[in-house]
Amino acid sequence: MDMEKRIVRILKGAAGSLTFREMFTGLGLSAKERRSLQKSLRDLAGRGTVRKAGHRFALAPQDTVVEGRFSQAQGGFGFVAPRGGGGRDIFIPASSTSGAMTGDVVRVTVKKHGREGKPEGRVTRIVERGRETVLGVYSLRSGRPTVLLFEAAGGEGFALQEAPGPGVREGMVVAAGRDTRRVEEVLGFPDDPGVDVETVVRRYGLAREFSPQARTEAEAFPDGVSAEERGSRADFRSWTTVTIDGETAQDFDDAVGVRPLGSGRTLLAVHIADVSSFVRPGSALDREARERATSVYLPDLTLPMLPERLSNGLCSLRPGEERKTVSVLMEVDDGGRVLGAEFKPSVIRTAARLTYTSVFKIFNGDPEEAKRFRPLLPDLEAMRVLARAMRKRRLEEGSLDFDLPEPLLVYEQGRLSRVDAGRQNEAQKVIEDFMIAANEAVASYLEGRRIPSLHRIHPPPEEADLEKLRDVLFGLGFVLPPPRKVASRDLQRVLEEAEGRPEERLVNREVLRALRLAVYSDESRGHYGLARRAYTHFTSPIRRYPDLVVHRILKDVLSGGKPGKSDLAATALHSSLQERNAAAAENDLVEWRIFRMMKSKVGDTISAVVVEINKAGLVLAPDGYFVEGLLAFPDLGGDYYRLKSPGTLVGRRTGRMFRLGDRLNVVLAGVDPMLRRMTFVPADSGPRRRK
Repeated sequence: MDMEKRIVRILKGAAGSLTFREMFTGLGLSAKERRSLQKSLRDLAGRGTVRKAGHRFALAPQDTVVEGRFSQAQGGFGFVAPRGGGGRDIFIPASSTSGAMTGDVVRVTVKKHGREGKPEGRVTRIVERGRETVLGVYSLRSGRPTVLLFEAAGGEGFALQEAPGPGVREGMVVAAGRDTRRVEEVLGFPDDPGVDVETVVRRYGLAREFSPQARTEAEAFPDGVSAEERGSRADFRSWTTVTIDGETAQDFDDAVGVRPLGSGRTLLAVHIADVSSFVRPGSALDREARERATSVYLPDLTLPMLPERLSNGLCSLRPGEERKTVSVLMEVDDGGRVLGAEFKPSVIRTAARLTYTSVFKIFNGDPEEAKRFRPLLPDLEAMRVLARAMRKRRLEEGSLDFDLPEPLLVYEQGRLSRVDAGRQNEAQKVIEDFMIAANEAVASYLEGRRIPSLHRIHPPPEEADLEKLRDVLFGLGFVLPPPRKVASRDLQRVLEEAEGRPEERLVNREVLRALRLAVYSDESRGHYGLARRAYTHFTSPIRRYPDLVVHRILKDVLSGGKPGKSDLAATALHSSLQERNAAAAENDLVEWRIFRMMKSKVGDTISAVVVEINKAGLVLAPDGYFVEGLLAFPDLGGDYYRLKSPGTLVGRRTGRMFRLGDRLNVVLAGVDPMLRRMTFVPADSGPRRRK
């Protein structure tokens, strides 16, 4: 019997995994056979037959077949979320998608441990199409009419049956039937006004219009709060209550207020719009809200989860108007600890609609803003003190606090002129702290009573991902414990150590990449990133369907009834997929516009930071643009480069070194906005080291 068969046989007979020494002894090998055992183990691991974890070996599980919904990335690869919500997403290489597109339900053959040690699969069948058309750019390839698909890694072609009509010109964005292979609609050239928005809306299957039934239901509700409803609710109209949101916000679904209780204690009131009193289970409004699952916020277009009559009207907590809410009343001590919580259907009247900018100015002593809102100053200062204590406590418990700026697109005369960095100010953090506390309070209340509900969960990172992160951070001068011992507070410590240093953005990026996605679930499994044992989403029912579901469950419990039956697992999975789809659409449109702006800078010398080293070259992030591009190995010139460590690249002949975090002067050589690609070439002889 050859060595490989002997290895498979002994591993099959083992109760678990075996070390090299245990196999060597168990197989009764001689010293001369040691190398043969080593080579055979390497070969078996390379083919995926054997899996190595640390110093132990085990047989890899056999391939399995699952069904799920496919989501495709810009590079052509994609992920499948298994039906039922169980298990991790399955990575699908670009060469294994079998023509599947975003939204398709597919059947996948899965290797539980692919090239990165994570589930990887191959699409074997498209079970159900998510859409019947494909989107891309019309082109002629060797004289043949073709659509270059947006999702394809290299702009691969979708061959058409025949040339379209004379109005279709090369370079136009078109929609073609997947079965008919004919152009069915022309959207226009990519740079034409509105074409990018329409393309993204269609590509991600976003809903624009509400059904006539849903609109009719929304319009039928009377204005205001009736005397009967007011009598059945706690009355907080006399309390000083405010909304604090962004300047452009239209749907105000949360309001806050504070009252001193003495002995260092404060009563924090978080009032959330009672959307459930309007959107009843089984109604047309409910069906459409569930299908959307979330509002989508594009640069030029908001696609709300609910019709405007509700989202911007009856449910929105407008200043001076009576509104139905569900209130969370929390007693908090001066150390930021929530001592207890009550929950009440209520009615409120907000005193003012404040903005983050205005409140932040007040916090910083702006005399004009302070004069405008003088009656509210004591309450705002009390909120500030309370939120600081709550935040300090949460961070000490291991909650992660990322400080990653978001791109703010600035237009001049209708054209994108620059990209500003939007950072969270203290006013935003105050509201965030209060909302986190309310979400946790609701989750703990329902979980403590064993009430089936929806949960917001964030699984811990994989050990393999933490190992990679540990290696990268070590190269940047930061130390983590061994992966098995890493807790969220260790990651928070690294984030705090990096604050204000040149590596801050890179460290935030790498820690974020090591984390898994937060999702919805019908099971409570804790939230790693917030270091919470129980957590849910409750505070945004105007724009998130899971919050609406949790409102219904909480109100049923408070009224002494039993929550209505619903498929929470299916709702959780669908909401998670829709949330991810909405985020991808928002990011896609922002990136498209930034890449389009970058075309005007081709040939310019710019400063960029090395944020990744991969098989193709150095991935660079140019300062201030929130996109990344590639400096390919051939363009480094005159040497063969090898990885000395996960974050260090060294030229074999010259000894020239590139490290993560290095800042380079590069020339922007090319930009392809449609494929979201950007290439650089060196502008000088080497990197400027971090200082």
